[in-house]
Amino acid sequence: MLKINKYSMKGEETGTKTLPKSLFAVESKNPKALIYEVIKTYLGNQRKGNSSTQTRAEANGSGRKLFKQKGTGNARPGNLRTPLRVGGGVAFGPKPKDWYKKIPKKKKRLALKLALTERANEKQVILIDSLDFNKPDTKAAKDLLAKIAPERSKKLILIDGSDLNVIKSFSNIPYVTMDRADCVYPYEVLHCNCLILTEAALNKMKEVFAK
Repeated sequence: MLKINKYSMKGEETGTKTLPKSLFAVESKNPKALIYEVIKTYLGNQRKGNSSTQTRAEANGSGRKLFKQKGTGNARPGNLRTPLRVGGGVAFGPKPKDWYKKIPKKKKRLALKLALTERANEKQVILIDSLDFNKPDTKAAKDLLAKIAPERSKKLILIDGSDLNVIKSFSNIPYVTMDRADCVYPYEVLHCNCLILTEAALNKMKEVFAK
């Protein structure tokens, strides 16, 4: 049974909490290979192709025939947008590539549970009763982090929902990222050195991912 300390908004310890085994004590036959596959696909899905050329249909210029077909002694003309002319379209040029690959839902969930298990085994999970800000307050957010996670490391804060006051309070703090508990990805969990959860976020994760 994994127990972690629980803190209040003021950074004071309010007790302990046992993390659910269904999320933080999961095993697999080959966890590294599974996590590698899922994260590699995730990063590939973030890629966006940049190389793009204009086709004949997309290039600027009139579509009118430049001069008559016969009788001039010149080659048979097209319009200004033909690939044969300067400023025309490009024939068979590159277009943005799509690297997207679908990841099976079961694989994605298992990889997330394995990532959470690793953070729990390394004692890098912290629980907060709740995060309630009446207005964006970066100073209060900094003071809270200084008490519960003072080391200078990458922190991931998971909340339930999208409270703008909470998001704006932490958004300008270096080494801190935020996400919703119901759509967190294994890469985010492994990319941080400290995982901070609210009580509501933990309950949301049990509801969504513990199946």
